[in-house]
Amino acid sequence: MSAAARVASIVDMGGTPPPQSMPCSTADPDLWFAERPVELGLAKAICAGCPIRAACLAGALDRREPWGVWGGEIVEHGVVLAYKRGRGRPSKADRRLGWRR
Repeated sequence: MSAAARVASIVDMGGTPPPQSMPCSTADPDLWFAERPVELGLAKAICAGCPIRAACLAGALDRREPWGVWGGEIVEHGVVLAYKRGRGRPSKADRRLGWRR
C-alpha cells in the first residue's frame, strides 16, 4: 500500500483531493519511515504543500504512530520530534546541542 493510500484510509477524506493528488503518492513510501535525518528532512519538505497535512498529523498523534513523518513532522511514539539524530556516534554538532546516546 502506498503512503498516500495509507493516509487516505486513515484520515477522514471529506472534501479533500483524491489520494493520487497528495505529495506522498509520488515519492518513495520508505522515505516517510527513513532512519537518516536527510531523508526525513526531504519527506518533511514534500509534505509542506499537502492539502491534508494538519489532518494527517492529528490522526498520527491520535493513533500514537510508532514512527515516521506524518503531516510534515517527525513522529516517534506518538510525539512530534523537532529533530531526529541519525544512528551511530553523535557528531560534534550534536554533542554541542546536548545529544547523548
